[in-house]
Amino acid sequence: MTTSKLTHRVPTVEVFYDGDCPLCRREIDMLRRWDKKSRILFTNIAAEGFDPAPLQRTHDQLMAQIHGRNASGELIVGVEVFRQLYQAVGLGWLVWVTRLPVIRQILDVFYRLFARYRLRLTGRCDAGRCSVPPASPSVPSR
Repeated sequence: MTTSKLTHRVPTVEVFYDGDCPLCRREIDMLRRWDKKSRILFTNIAAEGFDPAPLQRTHDQLMAQIHGRNASGELIVGVEVFRQLYQAVGLGWLVWVTRLPVIRQILDVFYRLFARYRLRLTGRCDAGRCSVPPASPSVPSR
């Protein structure tokens, strides 16, 4: 009789993403393919029934910029989420480069601009709202 050993992997990072955003979905789909060791927990904030209350955030705050949660339960936002996602799939060398001071600043500015205007960029303006609300300053980006 053959037995197979099941190993349960615990995610090292959870990402809260907008599943209605075509660009976001492409990035998430790519990360799902690369996540061979199941280190990422993917949570779609656009899914019916998603409740942001346990995160102590509103849906608008989650829409304003990408959020994640590390293994210790700490909320992370912005480019730091991508760093931890890419680290989880084995691209630590890329993460290291993004922490260099000048590159870090450029990426942070670029991401904030993208996050603010992504609804317009992806053709998802509704009821005159073509940008997400400003990001909440209560969770610092690393």
